[in-house]
Amino acid sequence: MSTPQHPAPQAAAPAWQAGQPGPGYAAPGGHPGYTSPIPVVRTHLGHALASEWTKIRSVRSTMWTLGVFVLLVVGIGLLTSLLVAANTTEGDLSGENPLSFGFFGLLLGSMCLITLGVMTTASEYGTGMIRTTMVACPSRGRVLAAKGIVFFSVAFVVTLVSAGIIAMVDVALFTDAREPSAGEWLKGTVGVSLYMALLGLLSLAVGSVIRHSAGAITIMIALVLAPLVIALFMFSSSLEDLRQALFEYSIPNQLSVFYSNSLTESGPSGWDPLWIALGVTAVAFAAAFSLLEKRDV
Repeated sequence: MSTPQHPAPQAAAPAWQAGQPGPGYAAPGGHPGYTSPIPVVRTHLGHALASEWTKIRSVRSTMWTLGVFVLLVVGIGLLTSLLVAANTTEGDLSGENPLSFGFFGLLLGSMCLITLGVMTTASEYGTGMIRTTMVACPSRGRVLAAKGIVFFSVAFVVTLVSAGIIAMVDVALFTDAREPSAGEWLKGTVGVSLYMALLGLLSLAVGSVIRHSAGAITIMIALVLAPLVIALFMFSSSLEDLRQALFEYSIPNQLSVFYSNSLTESGPSGWDPLWIALGVTAVAFAAAFSLLEKRDV
């Protein structure tokens, strides 16, 4: 009598091959499953700010550019004050605002902030690091906002310290000049620092739009110098109105308004240059945000 043959038992297929959740599957509804030891954190603007702060303080060009800026603002401002003090007699400056001698250093120093603002965005496109940045933070608007906030904060603080130093030196040096009022102190330190930081922020937006460092820097330097230079060579009487407008709204003249020493009798006055700079920068940032969302990185 033959013994019936039974098929040999087969090993059970792994759960993942049978279409069942495997050990690496986190089942919904509270069922036990694998839990990653790496915490999952929802990213926000604070993370982007920390990233951009790390970038801007770890790049050597930032320290060099800001170092030259401080040297120009304080050095040129102090040199100008010493030259004026050496070539004036007592009583010549009785009606002058001593803070106004910081104008020349800030005008030259603006080139440094323009360069740094452009490099904050455009340099990443030149090196290709912008791809890594966008992978780490897919929200492009958040990246640009973080860059703007970090840069504006750095530019404002450095300018405020530099302008404050030269302002205090000038007041101590020109004892025969009139004492600046509280409003003049505010405009000559905080006001001019806000304006300079906005000028650098405008450069950052232009760098994001152009995506080329040399091109964006050239555009911004032309914006600072070209209106005043062009106006100097407009001799025709038919162009008098245009010539006057170029003088009034040129950046050097707007900068001088903060020291109540406008180059023209009409045009912006008081805090007008700050509102103009704020409006232009807002338009440039709106364009940068729009193009950033539409174009490839």
